[in-house]
Amino acid sequence: MKMSIKTDIKLLIFQFSLGLIALSSCGGNPAAGGPGAGGPGLPTGPTPYKAATVYAGPATIFYSFPASIEGQQNVEIRPKVDGFVQKIFVDEGATVHKGQPLFELRNPQYEAALRSALAAVKIAEADVQTAEMDVEEVRPLVEKKIISDYELKSKQYTLNSKKASLASAQADLVNAKVNVSYTYLTSPSNGVIGTIPYKVGSLVSSTSANPLTTVYNTDNIYVYFSFNEKQLLEFSKTVKGATIKEKLATLADVSLILADGTTYPAKGRIVTAGGLISTETGSVSLRANFPNTLGLIRSGSSATIKIPIHIENALLIPQNATYDLQGQKFVYTLSDKDSTVNTGIRVSANTIGNLYVVESGLKKGDKLVIEGVGNLKPGTAIKPMPVNTDSLYAAAGKTTPANTNHQ
Repeated sequence: MKMSIKTDIKLLIFQFSLGLIALSSCGGNPAAGGPGAGGPGLPTGPTPYKAATVYAGPATIFYSFPASIEGQQNVEIRPKVDGFVQKIFVDEGATVHKGQPLFELRNPQYEAALRSALAAVKIAEADVQTAEMDVEEVRPLVEKKIISDYELKSKQYTLNSKKASLASAQADLVNAKVNVSYTYLTSPSNGVIGTIPYKVGSLVSSTSANPLTTVYNTDNIYVYFSFNEKQLLEFSKTVKGATIKEKLATLADVSLILADGTTYPAKGRIVTAGGLISTETGSVSLRANFPNTLGLIRSGSSATIKIPIHIENALLIPQNATYDLQGQKFVYTLSDKDSTVNTGIRVSANTIGNLYVVESGLKKGDKLVIEGVGNLKPGTAIKPMPVNTDSLYAAAGKTTPANTNHQ
């Protein structure tokens, strides 16, 4: 029994030794897939990573700003005289032309004043005619020296006085007609009628809180938006021209994105910029003009204005080539020996599609890793895998990059 146990122990030791020898042989044999064997899934050298050269050349950035829209004219229709709304000739939202009737007011006081002025004119005209007859009657007698010229002068003075009274009466008549005309309101321009808060029978006056309505002339529209101080400085540095006026003149036409996301078919121009930066908002107001011949846009609408800014020498890199560390952006550039170098960069707040616009940290000709940067460390040797730069920088379009947001 003792001999059997010893034999079993020796057999187990012998089998364990064979296993160790086999394992050792496997580790040293490349064909068995050990270290350095180059078997499936095991690297034989530097890991391949996609790499590309920094894009350097012309580009166009589209700055986007929220904007508010106003008509060329927003004219409040207010009565100049007191009166009751007697007739309303238009409805809310109606398109009107200049001179078209809008409202008729009724004021008996002005109507009575007009009748009184007409009567006064007729009386004054009769007095003038009577005075003229008196002058004509006396004139021959004076010429024949039957009576003295005193009588003629007296009659002439009377005539002049009656003519003055007639002129005064005619002026009163004009004023009365003007007051009556104020009760008949017409559109001062082409446009669209706003809300009409007063109905027939309402008493209105020039001091009423609300206007009778507002006529919005939208043949041309004004689009207002703002630059903050940083954006204004960036604009001033990027756009050619010595003054703001010259810079605005060199800008290309701008586009308008409507509330539903569609692009307005007509282009506009930025024509004015405020001279002061608001101390309350820290921004400066700008205005672009757009034609509105189709009447698609109404005053009070909201939209987004898109401004193309051309850059002659832009440096662009893919966004996924960057990583953030302690609030700063970095990329991995490649040394001459294809080892990674972490490089700090500063990029513009604007993007062109999926591309960053580099302001500092890189230069023309630099190569960088564009994928998998989160797995790298400085000084790592890699195998660069060049990519097609035409597709990589397709968003740049060489001279017409895609949209960017700047808000």
